[in-house]
Amino acid sequence: MQSTSRNFKDNAHKALNDATLQRALLNVKSGFQENRARTVAGLPEFEQLRDAGRDIKNHVLANLDFYLERFEENVTANGGHVHWCRTPAEARETILEICKRREAKTVTKGKSMVAEEIGLNDYLEKNGVEPIETDLGEYIIQLRHEPPSHIIAPAIHVTREQIAEDFRREHKDLDPNRRLEIPQDFTDEARAKLRERYFAADVGITGANFLIAETGSTVIVTNEGNGDMTQLLGKAHVVIASLEKIVPTLEDASTILRLLARSATGQEMSVYTSFSTGPRRSEDMDGPEEFHVVLLDNGRSAMLGTEFQDMLRCIRCAACMNHCPVYAAVGGHAYGWVYPGPMGSVLTPSLIGVEEAGHLPNASTFCGRCESVCPMCIPLPKMMRHYRQREFEKGLSPQKARAGLSLWSYFATRPKLYRLATRLASGLLGKLGKVNGRFTSLPLAGGWTSVRDMPAPEGKTFHDLYRERQAKGGRA
Repeated sequence: MQSTSRNFKDNAHKALNDATLQRALLNVKSGFQENRARTVAGLPEFEQLRDAGRDIKNHVLANLDFYLERFEENVTANGGHVHWCRTPAEARETILEICKRREAKTVTKGKSMVAEEIGLNDYLEKNGVEPIETDLGEYIIQLRHEPPSHIIAPAIHVTREQIAEDFRREHKDLDPNRRLEIPQDFTDEARAKLRERYFAADVGITGANFLIAETGSTVIVTNEGNGDMTQLLGKAHVVIASLEKIVPTLEDASTILRLLARSATGQEMSVYTSFSTGPRRSEDMDGPEEFHVVLLDNGRSAMLGTEFQDMLRCIRCAACMNHCPVYAAVGGHAYGWVYPGPMGSVLTPSLIGVEEAGHLPNASTFCGRCESVCPMCIPLPKMMRHYRQREFEKGLSPQKARAGLSLWSYFATRPKLYRLATRLASGLLGKLGKVNGRFTSLPLAGGWTSVRDMPAPEGKTFHDLYRERQAKGGRA
């Protein structure tokens, strides 16, 4: 996928002025947040599960080579194949080779963000293999020739009216006057269209939520059952996953599964949780003849041992973006690459470089909601601050911002001068804004006053109030 992350500011401005997108984004707050709060409240041991999930992932990351090798041993023992791929190019070539050997003309795909990360669909199409997305949201955006805007709800930026228009444009063999108004209408029509493609496909490609070392199994969760159809009906099943998806045991996977759906959609469990362990055995009634796991690194191993290692605990539940005020305002496409929201603001610069994605860690109010709802307790704000520091040290931030930070640093490292300067500035602005109580424009604050008023300061500074209360022996 071609990144436009360096254009985040322009992308965000366009998103904020897109009335249709703003209407669609209302679903983020009304759906995900309320559902998560309800299901989490119904599980008293949720915080203990968060700690357990974090500890499982930390143990895996400390022993990643051991568990990956054990996983490969068990996949091979079950009759499958593991392909180690350092780069997106290697992963694409590996999957294409499997498709060509099976003489595949079409492949069905279950939802996979890693497939988006390596640009798999475009690559397969250029090489004569037609990919068919089977997740309803992915199917919709494939019709629209757009990337996902959310990692679990890829078409959340699209309204019902837009989907109806897309279906009428693409499904020309159907009655043009048919009803397309409620979600069931879209689901029924997509199901009918996809059913014939399932049976015609030669290869099924899915992602994986977990790779289980002790059994060599892969796990995928869906709410539509498309993952089962994709992996069972093709001649070959290809699983593409990044290497940090490994967990040691089935018990560990079960622990994290209790966190995943509650954090993602607010369900106690996803409707389908499907385990795949090798190709079809002689006694099986159905299943693929071949089973392949494509393991992608793409820079993740370089994150081990760094201040960004904790990001590899992410289980792609999207809770952070569902609760992020910035994501709710601009949507996922503004971030310019595969992974939006707070988790994308850390993972994207880790995978494609801070030079390309340096704007993203700045797209945060640091309110801390992302960390508070993360089921893996990932310190996202702290890691975004690390990337802001790297951006500054590399000289990538704008000259005005660098000059402003240098000026602030000068005063902040001289407390007496800082207090004097803030007292003088606060008093002056208080007098100048006394009549209206606000400023509609202010030098050096145009980024603020261009979209909102700046309140005029009133009363004493924070430091003065703090000192007074301390002197009185009260609590600050």
